[in-house]
This record gives sequence, structure tokens and C-alpha cells, in this order.
Amino acid sequence: MPQDASATPYIDFTREEWARLRASTPMTLTEDDVEKLRGINVALGVDEVEAIFLPLSRLLNLYVRASQQLFSVTDTFLGKPSKRVPYVVGIAGSVAVGKSTIARILQELLARWPDHPRVDLVTTDGFLYANAVLEARGIMHRKGFPESYDRRRLLRFVSSLKAGQDPVTAPVYSHRAYDILPDEERTIRGPDIVIIEGLNVLQAGSTGSHVSDYFDFSIYVDADVSAIESWYVGRFRTLRDTAFRDPQAYFHRYASLTDAEADREARRIWRDINEKNLHENILHTRERATLVLVKDRDHAVEHIRLRRP
Repeated sequence: MPQDASATPYIDFTREEWARLRASTPMTLTEDDVEKLRGINVALGVDEVEAIFLPLSRLLNLYVRASQQLFSVTDTFLGKPSKRVPYVVGIAGSVAVGKSTIARILQELLARWPDHPRVDLVTTDGFLYANAVLEARGIMHRKGFPESYDRRRLLRFVSSLKAGQDPVTAPVYSHRAYDILPDEERTIRGPDIVIIEGLNVLQAGSTGSHVSDYFDFSIYVDADVSAIESWYVGRFRTLRDTAFRDPQAYFHRYASLTDAEADREARRIWRDINEKNLHENILHTRERATLVLVKDRDHAVEHIRLRRP
């Protein structure tokens, strides 16, 4: 018996239907802006920003304004100013699916709305345990899996944001060193919106508090697994020709690989680590998202699912 479409918690949109929801929202990014924000091997143009991310920025602006109005209601009820807290947006999805590019695009678009000019972006890479800790625990090969993160510290960070603490600090991760920078911290002061991007940010367990409990809005970036694998291999090749050539880079040993060797190594890493993590820990969190962006093989968003209010 076919499932009643009304039974799903999501409203589904084609690309064209979603693009119309931009309404009169002005395009505030130039082609040069988009070029600077685009990630490695991610095909993203102004047309994609206009069709997908301008409507999304409009929706988030409406949500943030409603949240800010709620603070005014609370002030009236209490008879004194309440402690204002940032609106927190989580972005989840696989390695190489384009989360970081989407997070940067949204940060720039949202910061150009007059209601919330201060938008910070935090990646959960900074909350990974240091390599020395991962090696001591015998889980260096599971870097990126839930157990490789200092989840208590990440939870304290997000809960501090939502408690109105100001400033708050976050650890810093270096992709060049492939490790935490122990003597560096990032300070976040008075944000209107904080975007938190990471593989497992929508994960929840059976007990206790979870990072996603503190999200006001969440996004899952989805695509066919075979497409993500192809993107990962392409990104690995690009990094081999660029970042890995730095003698100080952690993965400098890959810089001398031939195309065939690079593809084999990338597919091995994908199969043994990233695909396994996707199926075991990431993919099942998709249904917890407020919004699901479904990409085609060219990185263009072709389908959007928005959770009903």
C-alpha cells in the first residue's frame, strides 16, 4: 500500500520550486566572492547561489528574526532585559560532499542581512583529539569517527553559546599539520549567528545531552555515495598537486604518487575510513535535519527537503 505523502515530516521541493522562494532577495555576492568561497573541486557558480542559497538565506533570516522577536517577548514578561543568545545552525554530511563550501557561502550571505551582521563559522575539526591522544588510544585510523572527537568539550562549547556566555573559545585545527594546534584558540565574541559544520554534528545517543540539542536549525548535505567517492578521489588528486607538495605537510608522502597510485590510495582511504564512517555514523542522522540538500553528480543541488514546522 503506497505511503501517504502527508505522512512524511518533510515538504519536498524541486530545484525550480525552491528557487522561486528567493522572492525579491537581492544577490549580495559577486562572482569573485563565490570564487573565493568555493572549495576544492566543488563546482559552484553564481547561478547555484541564486537558486539554492539565496532562498535558504531568506528562510534563515526569517527564523532568526522570529527568534530575536521572542527575546523581546521574554523581556516584556520578565520586566527586564533577557540574556540574548546566538542562533545556531548545524551543517552535517560526508567527507567531500561540500559542507565547508556551503557553510562559507551561508556565512557570507547571512552576514549581509541587516538583522544579524555578526556570523561566525566553527568547524568541529578543532574538537578532534590531538594525534598523540588518538595514537595512544589506538584509534588514529578512526580519525573522524565519533570517538575521535572530544565530544564533552564540543558540547560545553555549544551549551556555553546557548547560555549566553561571551566570549567563548574554540580550539584550532591545522589541515597542514593534520593535528590540533595546542597553543592556539579562537575567540568568538557577541555573534548573532553561529554555524557549526562537521561530520557527526547531528548524531544523538540514548542518554544525556547532545550537540544537536542546541541547534536552532540543521542542514544535511546529501548525495549518492558513488558520487561522493568520485569527489573524494578528485579532491585527493588536487591536494596531491597542491597542499601535499609542502614539505611540512603531514601528507607530503603522497605528493610523489602517480595518477594511478593516487587514485588507488584515495579509494582505499575512502573505502576503509570515510565510507565506513558515512554508513556507520553519518547517514542515519540525515532524518534529524531541518533541511536536506540533495546534490547531483555535478555538485548542483537538485532536490530540497524542508521539515514541516
